Amino acid sequence: MRAIVHDPASPCGLRFADVPIPEPTPSQALVEVHSISLNFGEIAFIDELRRPGEVHGWDAAGVVVRRAADGSGPKEGTRVASFSGRAGWAELRAVDTGELGIVPDSVDLGAASAIPAAGVSALRAVRALGPVVGRRVLVTGASGGVGRFAVQLAHRAGAHVVASVGSEARGEGLRSLGADEVVVGVDAVDNPVFGVLDNVGGSLLAKAFALVERGGSLQSIGMASGEPSTIDFELERRRASGRRIDVFVVGSSFGTDITYLASLLERGQLDPQIGYRDDWTKVADAAEALLGRRVLGKAVLDIRRAS
Repeated sequence: MRAIVHDPASPCGLRFADVPIPEPTPSQALVEVHSISLNFGEIAFIDELRRPGEVHGWDAAGVVVRRAADGSGPKEGTRVASFSGRAGWAELRAVDTGELGIVPDSVDLGAASAIPAAGVSALRAVRALGPVVGRRVLVTGASGGVGRFAVQLAHRAGAHVVASVGSEARGEGLRSLGADEVVVGVDAVDNPVFGVLDNVGGSLLAKAFALVERGGSLQSIGMASGEPSTIDFELERRRASGRRIDVFVVGSSFGTDITYLASLLERGQLDPQIGYRDDWTKVADAAEALLGRRVLGKAVLDIRRAS
């Protein structure tokens, strides 16, 4: 079967190759992949994540063609979206049934492929803040995949959402998703916030943490800046105690949360924010666009458009 593998000598470290069909374990289903989505982190840090020749990719959506031998998970013919730390960008994927979410018939599988890594990360990070009804929540890197889901889900949870972006152009469409304020950087944010969902890291993380009020937290989700983060804790002690920084890790068992988010797509209550869509043969172009900050939201590639 065809798959996208890591090749350090190829553009963005990606090339196509013929690889063996995966053999599922008893607790895995075999999925015929229709669409995949790209995440900034898996492209930017591919050399750390994959060995040469390994099949890459976290997110994929398609149809179950072989149910798990242990009887768990969805049956053959079920439309699903899936997450795994590897081997998603291939014509067939073996995936643990706990990482499979059900996709309603009316939901495009390309849209569903955008959910797993970005959507579930945003959902779990919003939950980690605690109750946010009527509270101010700052989302940094709000123009990216996780950021655009986070804006929508924090708004849905009742927060006053402040969306921080790298430029005015990157803020396009965020108000329609639920952002109450859209700012470039965080210097213009002059009121405290209860929570921060930080996708940028580096110096912006330190500035954002300085805005957190007593009892609040910053969820460090990603480091799109590629910069290390330094906090002056003596200064922060003088500002206020009782605040925390959480090193956010999304965890596993995505299935239930994927199913929930797919149900929101079905009801028109969540927008996957697909900013780039093409055939999967254009994976290098898509990766370059993502790394070059030319994609607002998610990049989705189709293997089979009929879904």
